[in-house]
Amino acid sequence: MELRSRRRKMPQSPPAQCPPAPPEEQAGPSRVPPPRKRKRPVPKEEVCRLCWRADCDPEVVGQLCRQKGLCVHENCLYHATRLGQKGADEEGFYGFLFPDIRQELKRVAQKRCCICRLRGASVACRRRRCRRIFHFPCGSERGCVSQFFGEFKSFCWKHRPVQRVRAVQQDETPCLICQEVVAGRPCYDTLVCPACASAWFHRRCIQGQALRSALHYFRCPLCQDVPTFQAEMFRLGIKIPDRDAAWEEDGAFADHYQRHSSCDASQCLCPVGREQAEVNGPWRLLLCGSCASRGTHQLCSGIGEDADSWECSDCSGTGTAPPTQGPSHSTPGPGTSAEEEEARILAGHPGTQLPSQPLSQKPAEPH
Repeated sequence: MELRSRRRKMPQSPPAQCPPAPPEEQAGPSRVPPPRKRKRPVPKEEVCRLCWRADCDPEVVGQLCRQKGLCVHENCLYHATRLGQKGADEEGFYGFLFPDIRQELKRVAQKRCCICRLRGASVACRRRRCRRIFHFPCGSERGCVSQFFGEFKSFCWKHRPVQRVRAVQQDETPCLICQEVVAGRPCYDTLVCPACASAWFHRRCIQGQALRSALHYFRCPLCQDVPTFQAEMFRLGIKIPDRDAAWEEDGAFADHYQRHSSCDASQCLCPVGREQAEVNGPWRLLLCGSCASRGTHQLCSGIGEDADSWECSDCSGTGTAPPTQGPSHSTPGPGTSAEEEEARILAGHPGTQLPSQPLSQKPAEPH
Protein backbone atom coordinates (compact mmCIF):
# COMPACT_ATOMS: atom_id res chain seq x y z
CA MET A 1 0.00 0.00 0.00
CA GLU A 2 1.27 3.42 -0.88
CA LEU A 3 2.17 5.57 2.12
CA ARG A 4 0.26 8.82 2.13
CA SER A 5 1.51 11.68 4.25
CA ARG A 6 -0.20 14.39 6.22
CA ARG A 7 2.11 17.26 7.14
CA ARG A 8 2.42 18.03 10.81
CA LYS A 9 2.97 21.64 11.84
CA MET A 10 5.77 22.07 14.35
CA PRO A 11 5.06 24.44 17.25
CA GLN A 12 6.54 27.91 16.88
CA SER A 13 5.76 28.97 20.43
CA PRO A 14 5.12 27.31 23.79
CA PRO A 15 2.13 24.96 23.60
CA ALA A 16 -1.19 26.67 24.10
CA GLN A 17 -3.06 25.80 27.22
CA CYS A 18 -6.00 23.50 26.66
CA PRO A 19 -9.30 24.87 28.06
CA PRO A 20 -10.09 23.42 31.47
CA ALA A 21 -12.43 20.49 31.46
CA PRO A 22 -15.82 20.58 33.17
CA PRO A 23 -15.93 19.05 36.65
CA GLU A 24 -17.72 15.93 35.48
CA GLU A 25 -14.87 15.17 33.04
CA GLN A 26 -11.94 15.88 35.33
CA ALA A 27 -12.00 12.42 36.82
CA GLY A 28 -11.27 10.76 33.48
CA PRO A 29 -13.30 8.47 31.19
CA SER A 30 -16.38 6.58 32.22
CA ARG A 31 -14.45 3.35 32.58
CA VAL A 32 -10.76 3.51 33.32
CA PRO A 33 -8.74 0.31 32.95
CA PRO A 34 -6.24 -0.18 35.75
CA PRO A 35 -2.57 0.07 34.81
CA ARG A 36 -1.54 -3.35 33.65
CA LYS A 37 1.87 -4.86 33.90
CA ARG A 38 3.11 -6.50 30.76
CA LYS A 39 6.42 -8.03 29.92
CA ARG A 40 8.41 -6.39 27.18
CA PRO A 41 8.26 -8.76 24.21
CA VAL A 42 11.34 -9.76 22.32
CA PRO A 43 11.73 -7.30 19.41
CA LYS A 44 10.48 -8.83 16.17
CA GLU A 45 9.76 -7.51 12.72
CA GLU A 46 6.07 -7.01 13.62
CA VAL A 47 6.68 -5.09 16.87
CA CYS A 48 6.55 -1.28 16.84
CA ARG A 49 9.82 0.19 18.13
CA LEU A 50 8.03 3.14 19.74
CA CYS A 51 5.22 1.43 21.68
CA TRP A 52 6.55 -2.15 21.72
CA ARG A 53 3.13 -3.48 20.77
CA ALA A 54 2.28 -6.06 18.15
CA ASP A 55 -1.37 -6.73 18.98
CA CYS A 56 -2.91 -3.31 18.34
CA ASP A 57 -5.99 -2.49 16.31
CA PRO A 58 -4.94 -0.85 13.00
CA GLU A 59 -7.87 1.56 13.36
CA VAL A 60 -6.19 2.84 16.55
CA VAL A 61 -2.47 2.85 15.72
CA GLY A 62 -2.59 3.08 11.92
CA GLN A 63 -0.47 1.27 9.39
CA LEU A 64 2.61 -0.66 10.52
CA CYS A 65 5.59 0.71 8.56
CA ARG A 66 8.59 -1.59 7.99
CA GLN A 67 11.77 -0.55 6.20
CA LYS A 68 15.51 -0.14 6.79
CA GLY A 69 15.42 -2.26 9.94
CA LEU A 70 12.72 -0.05 11.49
CA CYS A 71 9.18 -1.03 12.39
CA VAL A 72 6.84 1.64 13.74
CA HIS A 73 3.12 2.42 13.78
CA GLU A 74 1.91 5.35 11.70
CA ASN A 75 0.17 7.11 14.62
CA CYS A 76 3.11 6.52 16.96
CA LEU A 77 5.23 8.47 14.48
CA TYR A 78 2.84 11.38 14.16
CA HIS A 79 2.51 11.86 17.90
CA ALA A 80 6.11 11.37 19.01
CA THR A 81 6.58 14.77 20.66
CA ARG A 82 10.10 15.60 19.45
CA LEU A 83 9.89 13.96 16.02
CA GLY A 84 9.44 16.25 13.01
CA GLN A 85 8.70 15.67 9.33
CA LYS A 86 11.84 17.02 7.67
CA GLY A 87 11.62 15.09 4.40
CA ALA A 88 9.30 15.02 1.43
CA ASP A 89 6.20 12.86 1.56
CA GLU A 90 7.88 9.98 -0.27
CA GLU A 91 10.98 10.03 1.96
CA GLY A 92 11.25 7.76 4.99
CA PHE A 93 7.87 7.07 6.59
CA TYR A 94 5.39 9.83 5.68
CA GLY A 95 8.25 12.35 5.58
CA PHE A 96 9.81 11.21 8.89
CA LEU A 97 13.43 10.47 7.98
CA PHE A 98 15.06 7.27 9.20
CA PRO A 99 17.95 9.01 11.05
CA ASP A 100 15.43 11.20 12.90
CA ILE A 101 13.37 8.16 13.89
CA ARG A 102 16.45 6.39 15.27
CA GLN A 103 17.41 9.52 17.18
CA GLU A 104 13.92 9.67 18.72
CA LEU A 105 14.17 6.00 19.72
CA LYS A 106 17.36 6.79 21.62
CA ARG A 107 15.78 9.81 23.30
CA VAL A 108 12.75 7.93 24.66
CA ALA A 109 14.59 4.73 25.54
CA GLN A 110 14.61 5.57 29.27
CA LYS A 111 11.31 7.46 29.52
CA ARG A 112 8.65 5.47 31.36
CA CYS A 113 5.01 5.44 30.32
CA CYS A 114 2.79 6.82 33.10
CA ILE A 115 0.18 4.15 32.28
CA CYS A 116 2.01 0.84 31.74
CA ARG A 117 5.24 1.90 33.54
CA LEU A 118 7.42 0.54 30.75
CA ARG A 119 10.14 2.49 28.95
CA GLY A 120 9.93 4.02 25.51
CA ALA A 121 7.13 6.56 26.05
CA SER A 122 7.22 9.17 23.28
CA VAL A 123 3.86 11.00 23.56
CA ALA A 124 3.68 13.93 25.98
CA CYS A 125 0.62 15.80 27.20
CA ARG A 126 0.64 19.30 25.70
CA ARG A 127 -1.08 20.95 28.67
CA ARG A 128 1.34 23.39 30.25
CA ARG A 129 3.13 22.04 33.33
CA CYS A 130 1.70 18.54 32.81
CA ARG A 131 4.54 16.02 32.79
CA ARG A 132 2.62 12.89 31.80
CA ILE A 133 4.17 10.87 28.97
CA PHE A 134 2.81 7.65 27.53
CA HIS A 135 2.81 5.25 24.60
CA PHE A 136 0.23 6.10 21.95
CA PRO A 137 -1.85 2.87 22.31
CA CYS A 138 -1.65 3.09 26.11
CA GLY A 139 -3.03 6.62 25.92
CA SER A 140 -5.91 5.50 23.70
CA GLU A 141 -6.86 2.79 26.21
CA ARG A 142 -6.63 5.19 29.16
CA GLY A 143 -8.75 7.94 27.59
CA CYS A 144 -6.09 10.30 26.25
CA VAL A 145 -6.84 12.35 23.14
CA SER A 146 -4.42 12.73 20.25
CA GLN A 147 -5.43 15.16 17.53
CA PHE A 148 -4.75 14.63 13.82
CA PHE A 149 -4.46 18.19 12.54
CA GLY A 150 -2.21 21.21 12.96
CA GLU A 151 0.59 20.35 15.41
CA PHE A 152 -0.87 16.89 16.16
CA LYS A 153 -1.18 17.63 19.87
CA SER A 154 -1.85 14.99 22.52
CA PHE A 155 -3.52 15.43 25.90
CA CYS A 156 -3.71 13.12 28.90
CA TRP A 157 -6.98 11.91 30.37
CA LYS A 158 -7.20 14.87 32.76
CA HIS A 159 -6.48 17.61 30.24
CA ARG A 160 -8.13 16.29 27.11
CA PRO A 161 -10.67 18.41 25.19
CA VAL A 162 -14.29 17.58 25.99
CA GLN A 163 -17.65 18.27 24.38
CA ARG A 164 -19.80 21.14 25.56
CA VAL A 165 -23.01 20.28 23.72
CA ARG A 166 -26.44 20.64 25.25
CA ALA A 167 -27.95 17.35 24.18
CA VAL A 168 -30.82 15.61 25.92
CA GLN A 169 -31.42 11.90 25.51
CA GLN A 170 -34.81 10.26 25.56
CA ASP A 171 -34.67 6.97 27.46
CA GLU A 172 -31.76 4.86 26.19
CA THR A 173 -30.27 6.30 23.02
CA PRO A 174 -28.60 3.87 20.59
CA CYS A 175 -25.45 4.52 18.60
CA LEU A 176 -26.46 5.43 15.04
CA ILE A 177 -23.79 3.10 13.66
CA CYS A 178 -23.82 -0.08 15.78
CA GLN A 179 -27.25 0.41 17.44
CA GLU A 180 -25.79 -0.38 20.88
CA VAL A 181 -26.78 1.85 23.79
CA VAL A 182 -24.46 4.82 24.42
CA ALA A 183 -23.65 6.59 27.69
CA GLY A 184 -26.16 9.05 29.12
CA ARG A 185 -23.96 12.09 28.44
CA PRO A 186 -21.01 13.01 26.21
CA CYS A 187 -17.76 11.48 27.46
CA TYR A 188 -14.61 9.94 26.03
CA ASP A 189 -16.38 6.84 24.69
CA THR A 190 -19.61 8.60 23.65
CA LEU A 191 -19.73 11.53 21.21
CA VAL A 192 -22.59 13.61 19.86
CA CYS A 193 -22.94 15.69 16.71
CA PRO A 194 -22.57 19.40 17.61
CA ALA A 195 -24.76 20.51 14.69
CA CYS A 196 -27.97 18.58 15.36
CA ALA A 197 -27.29 17.37 18.95
CA SER A 198 -29.36 14.29 18.09
CA ALA A 199 -26.79 11.92 16.57
CA TRP A 200 -25.01 9.87 19.24
CA PHE A 201 -22.31 7.32 18.57
CA HIS A 202 -19.42 5.48 20.18
CA ARG A 203 -15.93 6.79 19.61
CA ARG A 204 -14.78 3.51 18.07
CA CYS A 205 -17.78 3.48 15.70
CA ILE A 206 -17.37 7.03 14.39
CA GLN A 207 -13.62 6.47 14.08
CA GLY A 208 -14.22 3.45 11.87
CA GLN A 209 -16.63 5.45 9.72
CA ALA A 210 -14.11 8.29 9.42
CA LEU A 211 -11.41 5.91 8.18
CA ARG A 212 -13.73 4.44 5.57
CA SER A 213 -15.36 7.68 4.40
CA ALA A 214 -12.21 9.83 4.57
CA LEU A 215 -12.18 13.62 4.42
CA HIS A 216 -14.41 14.17 1.37
CA TYR A 217 -17.32 11.97 2.48
CA PHE A 218 -17.18 12.07 6.30
CA ARG A 219 -20.24 13.79 7.76
CA CYS A 220 -22.86 13.45 10.47
CA PRO A 221 -24.76 10.20 9.87
CA LEU A 222 -28.05 11.92 10.79
CA CYS A 223 -28.11 15.59 9.72
CA GLN A 224 -25.37 15.27 7.06
CA ASP A 225 -23.54 18.36 8.36
CA VAL A 226 -19.90 18.53 7.24
CA PRO A 227 -17.93 21.62 8.41
CA THR A 228 -19.13 21.83 12.03
CA PHE A 229 -19.14 18.07 12.46
CA GLN A 230 -15.66 17.53 11.04
CA ALA A 231 -14.16 20.38 13.08
CA GLU A 232 -15.54 18.90 16.30
CA MET A 233 -14.41 15.38 15.47
CA PHE A 234 -10.90 16.64 14.67
CA ARG A 235 -10.79 18.46 18.01
CA LEU A 236 -11.86 15.33 19.89
CA GLY A 237 -9.13 13.19 18.36
CA ILE A 238 -10.96 11.45 15.51
CA LYS A 239 -8.58 10.67 12.66
CA ILE A 240 -10.04 11.71 9.29
CA PRO A 241 -7.57 10.72 6.55
CA ASP A 242 -7.12 12.99 3.56
CA ARG A 243 -7.49 10.40 0.80
CA ASP A 244 -10.15 8.73 -1.33
CA ALA A 245 -12.92 6.85 0.41
CA ALA A 246 -12.32 3.15 1.02
CA TRP A 247 -14.93 2.18 -1.55
CA GLU A 248 -13.13 4.19 -4.26
CA GLU A 249 -9.68 2.66 -3.76
CA ASP A 250 -8.16 -0.45 -5.35
CA GLY A 251 -10.82 -0.61 -8.07
CA ALA A 252 -13.57 -1.67 -5.66
CA PHE A 253 -16.25 -0.60 -8.17
CA ALA A 254 -14.36 -1.24 -11.38
CA ASP A 255 -16.92 -3.82 -12.50
CA HIS A 256 -19.64 -1.14 -12.42
CA TYR A 257 -17.90 0.65 -15.28
CA GLN A 258 -17.79 -2.39 -17.58
CA ARG A 259 -20.16 -2.15 -20.55
CA HIS A 260 -22.28 -5.15 -21.49
CA SER A 261 -20.68 -6.71 -24.56
CA SER A 262 -22.50 -9.86 -25.67
CA CYS A 263 -25.58 -10.90 -27.61
CA ASP A 264 -28.37 -12.26 -25.40
CA ALA A 265 -30.75 -13.37 -28.15
CA SER A 266 -32.23 -16.81 -27.55
CA GLN A 267 -30.62 -17.93 -30.82
CA CYS A 268 -27.47 -16.03 -31.73
CA LEU A 269 -26.80 -16.31 -35.45
CA CYS A 270 -23.25 -14.96 -35.46
CA PRO A 271 -20.80 -17.66 -36.62
CA VAL A 272 -18.02 -16.11 -34.52
CA GLY A 273 -19.96 -16.12 -31.26
CA ARG A 274 -22.01 -13.96 -28.94
CA GLU A 275 -19.06 -11.71 -28.06
CA GLN A 276 -18.62 -10.50 -31.65
CA ALA A 277 -19.40 -6.79 -31.96
CA GLU A 278 -19.02 -4.61 -35.04
CA VAL A 279 -19.74 -0.95 -35.67
CA ASN A 280 -21.96 -1.58 -38.69
CA GLY A 281 -23.52 -4.51 -40.45
CA PRO A 282 -25.50 -7.54 -39.26
CA TRP A 283 -23.24 -8.11 -36.24
CA ARG A 284 -23.66 -4.60 -34.87
CA LEU A 285 -24.30 -4.95 -31.13
CA LEU A 286 -27.12 -2.89 -29.63
CA LEU A 287 -27.76 -2.58 -25.91
CA CYS A 288 -31.19 -2.24 -24.37
CA GLY A 289 -32.08 1.46 -24.27
CA SER A 290 -33.72 1.05 -20.85
CA CYS A 291 -31.53 -1.24 -18.73
CA ALA A 292 -28.35 -1.57 -20.84
CA SER A 293 -27.83 -4.97 -19.23
CA ARG A 294 -28.83 -7.02 -22.29
CA GLY A 295 -27.73 -6.82 -25.88
CA THR A 296 -28.39 -8.26 -29.29
CA HIS A 297 -26.86 -8.37 -32.72
CA GLN A 298 -28.72 -6.45 -35.37
CA LEU A 299 -29.40 -9.61 -37.34
CA CYS A 300 -30.26 -11.85 -34.37
CA SER A 301 -33.31 -9.72 -33.51
CA GLY A 302 -34.15 -8.64 -37.06
CA ILE A 303 -33.34 -4.99 -36.46
CA GLY A 304 -33.13 -2.70 -39.45
CA GLU A 305 -29.88 -1.01 -40.38
CA ASP A 306 -31.35 2.43 -39.73
CA ALA A 307 -32.40 1.60 -36.15
CA ASP A 308 -30.35 3.16 -33.39
CA SER A 309 -32.12 1.70 -30.34
CA TRP A 310 -33.57 -1.56 -29.08
CA GLU A 311 -35.38 -2.82 -26.00
CA CYS A 312 -35.06 -6.24 -24.44
CA SER A 313 -38.12 -8.38 -23.73
CA ASP A 314 -38.06 -7.42 -20.02
CA CYS A 315 -38.21 -3.68 -20.76
CA SER A 316 -40.37 -3.73 -23.87
CA GLY A 317 -43.64 -1.88 -23.31
CA THR A 318 -42.64 -0.38 -19.96
CA GLY A 319 -42.10 3.09 -21.41
CA THR A 320 -38.57 3.38 -20.01
CA ALA A 321 -36.68 3.62 -23.27
CA PRO A 322 -35.34 7.07 -24.26
CA PRO A 323 -36.76 8.76 -27.38
CA THR A 324 -35.01 7.63 -30.53
CA GLN A 325 -34.37 9.07 -33.97
CA GLY A 326 -34.90 5.84 -35.89
CA PRO A 327 -37.25 2.87 -35.53
CA SER A 328 -37.06 0.95 -32.25
CA HIS A 329 -37.22 -2.82 -32.00
CA SER A 330 -37.49 -5.34 -29.20
CA THR A 331 -36.97 -9.04 -28.84
CA PRO A 332 -39.82 -11.27 -30.06
CA GLY A 333 -42.54 -12.10 -27.56
CA PRO A 334 -42.63 -15.46 -25.84
CA GLY A 335 -45.38 -16.74 -28.15
CA THR A 336 -43.37 -16.30 -31.37
CA SER A 337 -42.26 -19.58 -32.91
CA ALA A 338 -38.76 -20.19 -34.25
CA GLU A 339 -40.09 -20.64 -37.81
CA GLU A 340 -41.96 -17.33 -37.72
CA GLU A 341 -38.90 -15.56 -36.36
CA GLU A 342 -36.65 -17.01 -39.07
CA ALA A 343 -39.15 -16.00 -41.73
CA ARG A 344 -39.21 -12.47 -40.35
CA ILE A 345 -35.41 -12.29 -40.36
CA LEU A 346 -35.20 -13.64 -43.91
CA ALA A 347 -37.72 -11.07 -45.08
CA GLY A 348 -35.40 -8.29 -43.98
CA HIS A 349 -32.17 -10.06 -45.04
CA PRO A 350 -32.93 -12.29 -48.08
CA GLY A 351 -29.36 -13.54 -48.53
CA THR A 352 -28.85 -14.76 -44.98
CA GLN A 353 -28.29 -18.44 -44.20
CA LEU A 354 -29.90 -19.49 -40.88
CA PRO A 355 -28.74 -22.42 -38.71
CA SER A 356 -32.11 -24.19 -39.11
CA GLN A 357 -31.53 -24.43 -42.87
CA PRO A 358 -29.09 -27.25 -43.75
CA LEU A 359 -26.21 -26.09 -45.90
CA SER A 360 -26.69 -28.97 -48.33
CA GLN A 361 -30.40 -28.25 -48.77
CA LYS A 362 -31.21 -26.58 -52.06
CA PRO A 363 -34.41 -24.74 -52.74
CA ALA A 364 -36.87 -26.80 -54.76
CA GLU A 365 -37.09 -25.92 -58.41
CA PRO A 366 -40.49 -24.73 -59.56
CA HIS A 367 -42.39 -27.22 -61.73
